[in-house]
Amino acid sequence: MEVYRLPILSDNYIFLLHDRDRNIAAVVDPGLAQPVLQQLQSLGAKLTAIFNTHHHNDHIGGNYELLQRFPQAKVYTGIKNRGRIPGAEVFLEDGDRISFADRTAQIFFLPGHTKAHIAYYFPPDYRNDSGELFCGDTLFAGGCGRISESRPDEMLASLSKLRALPDNTRVWCAHEYTLKNLQFALTVDSDNQDLQHRFVKVKVARSRSEATIPSTIGVEKNTNPFLRCDRPNLQSITNSTDPLQTFTRLRLMKDQF
Repeated sequence: MEVYRLPILSDNYIFLLHDRDRNIAAVVDPGLAQPVLQQLQSLGAKLTAIFNTHHHNDHIGGNYELLQRFPQAKVYTGIKNRGRIPGAEVFLEDGDRISFADRTAQIFFLPGHTKAHIAYYFPPDYRNDSGELFCGDTLFAGGCGRISESRPDEMLASLSKLRALPDNTRVWCAHEYTLKNLQFALTVDSDNQDLQHRFVKVKVARSRSEATIPSTIGVEKNTNPFLRCDRPNLQSITNSTDPLQTFTRLRLMKDQF
């Protein structure tokens, strides 16, 4: 399974998954159809699946056009997204599994950014030493999504699920927010040398218009403040010894940053 990263709009990414053996493809969160159609044409591949993480238009805006071109493609989403995803016909729950390109993805139910958000996690297999996590707007490189339909405790629980994945898991998040996220992270975790080094690398990459996605779970655990709410220095910044309260206050600080 090869992953193609397709930039769209101002800062979104679509991810196209290509099964080279069968020359079929799946796409994650197609906010627009045309970049997907162009990549499919370049590969000569047939689209068989659309994997949606949540209902926001910059993640689903291309569904109908893709289905017009590939009417046999199945649209997958979370069961609580019923009625909110164009063309959806396969509704998934936490712990469900789906297959693509001889790999099996586990479904995570991740309320927080929305009440019905899910992620698709492909664990390593015998040909791959790293897993692939397509997490939409839950976990970002250096940050996390805004809480729009759920509670802080739900978002923290969702992030904790992802934090427990193997360190070498590649994190394919749906926006290029990394530089601004790290700018905020440095205001609350300024003595973190891993964070300082990452910021320098990201700043150079973005000055060259290079993508910073994918990240890895290991990198996020070391540098993302929203995965470090149990750390004394971050608890001191938020004047709390409770991870949930620390997370809640950090998220409010980021909202105002």
